[in-house]
Amino acid sequence: MDLFRKKSIQQLIQEVGQKDVTLKKELGAFDLSMLGIGAIIGTGIFVLTGVAAAEHAGPALILSFILSGLACVFAALCYAEFASTVPVSGSAYTYSYATFGEIIAWILGWDLILEYGLASSAVASGWSGYLQGLLAGFGIHFPKAITSAYNPANGTYIDVPAILIIFIITMLLTQGVKKSSRLNTIMVLIKLAVVVLFIAVGVWYVKPGNWTPFMPFGFSGVTAGAATVFFAYIGFDAVSTAAEEVRNPQKNMPIGIIASLLVCTILYIVVSGILTGIVPYQQLDVKNPVAFALNYIHQDWVAGFISLGALAGITTVLLVMIYGQTRLFYAISRDGLLPKVFSKVDKKKQTPMVNSWITCILVSIFAGLVPLGRLAELVNIGTLFAFMAVSVGILYLRKNKQTPKTGFRVPFVPYIPILAFLFCGYLALQLPAISWISFSVWLIIGLFVYFGYGRRHSTLNTKAGWLKKVS
Repeated sequence: MDLFRKKSIQQLIQEVGQKDVTLKKELGAFDLSMLGIGAIIGTGIFVLTGVAAAEHAGPALILSFILSGLACVFAALCYAEFASTVPVSGSAYTYSYATFGEIIAWILGWDLILEYGLASSAVASGWSGYLQGLLAGFGIHFPKAITSAYNPANGTYIDVPAILIIFIITMLLTQGVKKSSRLNTIMVLIKLAVVVLFIAVGVWYVKPGNWTPFMPFGFSGVTAGAATVFFAYIGFDAVSTAAEEVRNPQKNMPIGIIASLLVCTILYIVVSGILTGIVPYQQLDVKNPVAFALNYIHQDWVAGFISLGALAGITTVLLVMIYGQTRLFYAISRDGLLPKVFSKVDKKKQTPMVNSWITCILVSIFAGLVPLGRLAELVNIGTLFAFMAVSVGILYLRKNKQTPKTGFRVPFVPYIPILAFLFCGYLALQLPAISWISFSVWLIIGLFVYFGYGRRHSTLNTKAGWLKKVS
């Protein structure tokens, strides 16, 4: 059936070299690791840790991060094999094209558009909140009408700072991937220094009594906390969208994916332990828990640095998420499932210029006008769905012996992919019903787009038609 028509791995790699659609290969293992850390450490560590501790896990937040981290490590190993085997833009979307066929690839691509798009919008809103908090400390205030998303009852109509940062990030991304990755590396080093500063100062103020009771909400609280803080890990999969712009992807992609995830998991566990050791978990239900903890122990000067670091941290998350979104549009468009304008590359900059500005406008609309309070859960379900598909994809590749002997290979197959699938599936089941309903509606809209446009314009469809004419 043509709904499940596939592209072979060789075909996908050959298409990368086509004229007028190539991206510049400039990234190495260090760039990719920084890209991954840039995407992962941000909203999760600076915002979500407090809420997850206060409402779900208490001091057992450490276990929540370990549980989420395990799910991500297993999934990351599967991503690393695919990224090494199929070094092409598009992440899970492209991998599915080679394993499951076009309709499943489209569903995953549509799912990832939701993940990157809404994550970008939510992160931009978070950035706006941190900036306004920082400026308020200097007595600078924006007019209330332009400080948040549309909510006339609250006197807000549009989030102008969120829109401004999206435009600035897009201008940077259109200058080329190397310039973007340099700035990302600088900001990542700043935020890593800030996290280490918090650990170095905070560790002396830990009171072990604050860790009792360790699991106040029971193990169900730990799992609910894990599903919530899963948002903190979203980003390592964005590294795989850079595959086409990497020198020696077989070696560098696995290093970038796994190194960034391991660094972030260790930091998350240490920070959550110190945070709940300094402040009783009941008091951590705040938007800036790390800075709040330092104010709590009267280390106000460090709290100021933390706010600056958080701003840098959230900026890098936004940069990588918007980057991932543009490369996903690029890959889907190159296959004909979206209009060709998304895969048009500027000859001078070697970046998808038009695509970047369309993405900028779409993300700005959501960030500026739509209140995104509960959309972290919707982003989570989209990501977990992608991780589960990639895990099954590895089993499928091995069964059909499609993987080459070179490059990275997942150890202990089939156990690692099965564990990845089960862990991610379990976390997905912890999310509320409204997330599942909203996700289902989004996928139904995607099927209408596929059958209305994508199926007819697919490059596989046009090739089949051409072959019929020739014969």
